Amino acid sequence: MSIRVSRIENFIKEEMSLIFLHKIKDPHFGLVTITNVKVSPDLRHSKIYVSIYDKEKRQDVLDKLNELKGLLRSELAGKIHFRAVPELHFFIDDTLDYVEKMEGIFKKIHENNNEEKPE
Repeated sequence: MSIRVSRIENFIKEEMSLIFLHKIKDPHFGLVTITNVKVSPDLRHSKIYVSIYDKEKRQDVLDKLNELKGLLRSELAGKIHFRAVPELHFFIDDTLDYVEKMEGIFKKIHENNNEEKPE
């Protein structure tokens, strides 16, 4: 990946985080965090990964973000000075779910090992 693309990804991540913090006042969203941004080499598309704290609302929030894509893109356009603003594509970042699942597995293994040891 080029340094330019990496800088653009970081810039979009920072600006989108600020947009969520200051412009999106919908309490329905709850706690939403931009965890990562990946931009295509031609800078036309960006994958924005979001972490949504409330697991039950994840799909609803993702749907709402997709409805607000145009607004969010125009807000981003006011902040960046590129020839074209990339299309925004939102995805759920389920890394924390994976970490919780792995911790649960390790905990079970640890508990099973402790039960098998004679005292």
